[in-house]
Amino acid sequence: MSARGVSPRFVGRGRELAGLATALDAARGGIAGTVLIGGEAGVGKTRLIREFTSRAGDARVLVGGCLELGNDGLPFAPFAAVLRALTRDLGHDAIAALLPGGSTRGLARLLPEFGEPDDDGPQTRARLFEQVLGLLDRLAEREPIVLVIEDAHWADGSTRDLLTFLVRYQPPDARTLILVTYRADEIHRKHPLRPMLAELGRMERVTRMELARLSRREVIQQAAGILAGTPRAADIDAVYARSEGNPLFVEALLCDDDDGAVPESLRDLLLASVERLPEKTQELLRVAGAGSTRIEHTLLAAVTGLGDHELSQLLRPAVAGNVIVVDGEDYVFRHALIHEAVHEDLLPGERTRLHTRFAETLAARPGLLPTPRGEIELAYHWHEAHDVPQALVSAWRAATCARRSAAHDEQYRMITRVLDLWDHVPDAAARIGADRVEVLHHCATVAHLIGEFERALALAGAALAEIDPAAEPLRAARLLRSRGLVKYNLGRAGFIEDLREAMRLVPAEPPSRLRGQVVENLSRMMYLASDWEEKEAMAQEAIAVGNLVGDIATEAHAMITLGWVRCRFFDLDPHLGLFETARELAARVGASGAMARNDVSLSDVLEGAGRHEEAVAVARLGLSHAAEAGLARTNGAFVAINLTEPLVSLGRWDEALEVIEHARELVPPPPYLASLIGFAVDIALARGDIDSADRRLVEMARLLRRGTYRAQTVLPNLRRRIDLLVATGRAAEAAALAERALREEDLLSGPRYSWPLLVAAAGLGGAARAEALARVGTIEASGPVQRAYALTFAAIVREPDAAGDGAWDAAAGAWEALGQPYPHACALLEAARDASAAGDREAASERLTRASALAERLAATPLIDAIGELARRVRVTVGGGPAQEGSPLGLTARETGVLRLVAEGRSNREIAQELFISVKTVSVHVSNILGKLGVGTRGEAAATAHRHGLFDAAQAAR
Repeated sequence: MSARGVSPRFVGRGRELAGLATALDAARGGIAGTVLIGGEAGVGKTRLIREFTSRAGDARVLVGGCLELGNDGLPFAPFAAVLRALTRDLGHDAIAALLPGGSTRGLARLLPEFGEPDDDGPQTRARLFEQVLGLLDRLAEREPIVLVIEDAHWADGSTRDLLTFLVRYQPPDARTLILVTYRADEIHRKHPLRPMLAELGRMERVTRMELARLSRREVIQQAAGILAGTPRAADIDAVYARSEGNPLFVEALLCDDDDGAVPESLRDLLLASVERLPEKTQELLRVAGAGSTRIEHTLLAAVTGLGDHELSQLLRPAVAGNVIVVDGEDYVFRHALIHEAVHEDLLPGERTRLHTRFAETLAARPGLLPTPRGEIELAYHWHEAHDVPQALVSAWRAATCARRSAAHDEQYRMITRVLDLWDHVPDAAARIGADRVEVLHHCATVAHLIGEFERALALAGAALAEIDPAAEPLRAARLLRSRGLVKYNLGRAGFIEDLREAMRLVPAEPPSRLRGQVVENLSRMMYLASDWEEKEAMAQEAIAVGNLVGDIATEAHAMITLGWVRCRFFDLDPHLGLFETARELAARVGASGAMARNDVSLSDVLEGAGRHEEAVAVARLGLSHAAEAGLARTNGAFVAINLTEPLVSLGRWDEALEVIEHARELVPPPPYLASLIGFAVDIALARGDIDSADRRLVEMARLLRRGTYRAQTVLPNLRRRIDLLVATGRAAEAAALAERALREEDLLSGPRYSWPLLVAAAGLGGAARAEALARVGTIEASGPVQRAYALTFAAIVREPDAAGDGAWDAAAGAWEALGQPYPHACALLEAARDASAAGDREAASERLTRASALAERLAATPLIDAIGELARRVRVTVGGGPAQEGSPLGLTARETGVLRLVAEGRSNREIAQELFISVKTVSVHVSNILGKLGVGTRGEAAATAHRHGLFDAAQAAR
């Protein structure tokens, strides 16, 4: 059969093409989107993309492909290709003009032409991601953008992370459409792309598109285009049976001029197009096959030793035969499967020789490929050449280059390879200038950095097992410090012990950088009340050591700890200068981690002291600092916790929820996310959204299921669980939980978090109140916030006949002075109860009026209902209006509405649909109704309503 290789007619993808066109139209209109396009190898993903982008009109199309390199990918390869093409089109200066501050140094990690990269550090990766996103956003302001990332199944960890970041954080109104293609048949259970696809698929504005094989009719249409005529039925039968509708297989079969038996394996099918080429062209393709799917002209020329003209002449038949595609200065195999088939067809000795030639060429001419791709390809070729010593050395060097490019996943992979090869190279330590313990330590550090905490813990432990602390105390101290930091992040016991042992191993004299770091870490992480004196002394030591050895970052961190210890939520002003000094020190050396921690700690002490507005201001400044440093996803997410808390205190709940949602989009570490969600639970409970509170508490439990956490995490979550049980009518369970929590938890290390739990327990009465009374005498009330809680506690547990003692007025005054409207309104409600009990209806009305105004502003529905219920029951005026006429049954307005529907025989689900509330919230209302009416069933409740004629007027009006 005479064929032209590729059908000029695009068949079988009309629906998919229309879907992409619709997505692009939405992007043009300011609705960003992402389409994940999957399908088996050869099914036509690339052809679909080419057809679509050729019709993209006014949109700028940016295309980058992931490169397969053995079992490894190249870090950021598709984004480097996109940036290279964009630079060729717009120019360096135009790119710089689109970036904040006009600096392209961050992008130098993708493209060396942009100059020297920023300084190395754990934040460089986050900064790079923010800069790429910012560049795309600015481009989209000028014209619609279509970003195509092809062959994501070969994506390295860094590329996957950056792609996930762009999809998750692209502004919803950006004129951007992201298309991602991948081989669905290669996404096995353990494939690293599988969880990424699952995560992206759950996001809004992300759709998945699976390309199916062609039908018989579509294969006939494709074949007609390839053959420039109607194919014979026999040919179609054979082709369709062999290809099973895979377009690439159809092409390969139809383009085989041999009318005999067609090889059954895909490799042979793909090689058929290669074998039709001239022998010298085939030889050249075998050389290229030892490289990656995409190979630069200069690299191929250097490896083959051919001149430009001769190389071009030999490749021309491959281009004409649609085996190779020219893309700028690069040659790309038309399909990666062809590249794989060519590589696999090499004889063992031939394969080794070719990989050796590539390795020797790259080693002799390191500038042929950009960093770190050149170093990683070199490591790949030495590994495939089975030169174990060179493979080990090149992997070590590639790890170093990957670190400088913030490609931490590739750095980890390369160091892991060094460890895998270690036992096969007797003089490995001499070759790389580091022994096995140092390699283990490096690997543990990088594993910690990329979030592989368990692996980091194991690596640090393995390194410690290989040394004698008595013989190498400083090395042991470094490893213990690393292990202690990992344990702290994991919430594992023993981090304090590791740091104490590290400090013991590092002599105080002479002062050293390591001594200062260990002492500072230990000081920062000590949290028990019994350790405060030692914590302060260690912070002072770390300051002194940092100053002596010139470690300004450690000095700044220790200054922050000292400031936090001395403030202790009261008498702040004499010590706030420590935070300012720490900030100046951190800014002097660009220690972004210390600057972020300073914002966190200062806002924390201000909030603990009840200076909520100041805490908000500091935290907002902290968010600004994090954004300026390109660290919004890391440090910024932590600062967001300390912004949310004072906003909740101030009753600015909607604003707090906005902060939570924005921070949540940054995908913070689980403990940070759990803290943020906790504040959302508090708001949901106060507003009566029981279903949301329950759902969020379940999510928090999942986030915190591993590890052990301190009082600041444990105690608030216990109090939230108690409040939820009370809100759902399970007071007995709430009391049991409160009693157990007070008996078992450490209340002394965190009085700030103990007081709300004590107040919640006291309000439950019985054994829970008794346990709270037994424990309260041991808890210090430091600062105005804790004193307000202490006043609230005292008002709850006073004697029943003490209603006129003004205890609730005192508590209300304390909360009012702090500017915390919710506890203020709750205290006013209780003060109104006291006034009513004393027969002072005017005082009750005044307090209820003030409480009602606060509750209405907060949209705190349960509190509003409670205020209205008391006003109706005691018939007092609220807000200057007439006395509230109470329901004869003492129900709130919402409960009355629910009871009306119950009396009509509606189910909870039907009531929820009618009132636009959750089924769980309806269940709570029904439970409250049964309790107030003193009945046990819904039927009895309906009968009671009818007996009192509660809905007679409504029925008569129908």
